[in-house]
Amino acid sequence: MTTPPVLGVDAGSPGLRKADHLVHHLVGRLGLPAGTVACTHFVRGGDPHTAVSLTAADPAAAEAAWHALTQARGAGAEGAAPLGVFLAGRRHGPAALAEAAAGAAAEAAARTGGRAVVYPGADGLTGTVTVAELLAGTPITRLVVLGSPADEPPGPSAEILTSGHVRPEWRAGELVLPLVPAAGGRLAPFEVPNPTPCCADH
Repeated sequence: MTTPPVLGVDAGSPGLRKADHLVHHLVGRLGLPAGTVACTHFVRGGDPHTAVSLTAADPAAAEAAWHALTQARGAGAEGAAPLGVFLAGRRHGPAALAEAAAGAAAEAAARTGGRAVVYPGADGLTGTVTVAELLAGTPITRLVVLGSPADEPPGPSAEILTSGHVRPEWRAGELVLPLVPAAGGRLAPFEVPNPTPCCADH
């Protein structure tokens, strides 16, 4: 199976909230097709921040996004702020940002890292859903309840309080959702909105 093209973008976002906003901004502005998976990636080093990756099943859409992002004024949520971009060996923008964008793209392509913000079925994860509904409607393949044995996943009828904020992570080729026990015998995503869901008006 052909590996989908992965676009890496780094606008120097200082935290997850800013990076989530950038993800939604880029997906909307670039008109990326349904099925796109967009992730955030923590960038370590002298100036820790967060980059993003955009995985589109359509190579033409990825190529069009590359051209849009490498225009003189860029396409970042910060307007004309410096932007590093990477696609298929090509780099654009300040060297440090382009390097981080390449790292984000590599993690997403290998599915070894990345926190998914946009992915198929994400918009339907509101209110309370069952484990069976979540697994059937998204690319998430594994649920991990923190503090529980790894070989004891929650049953299909277990309820998850989503709070409209479900951020699974790529781990060793699988999209994994960490969960914690919640009130009433239910479960909830480990990551909670801070302080409120990003881009609630999108």
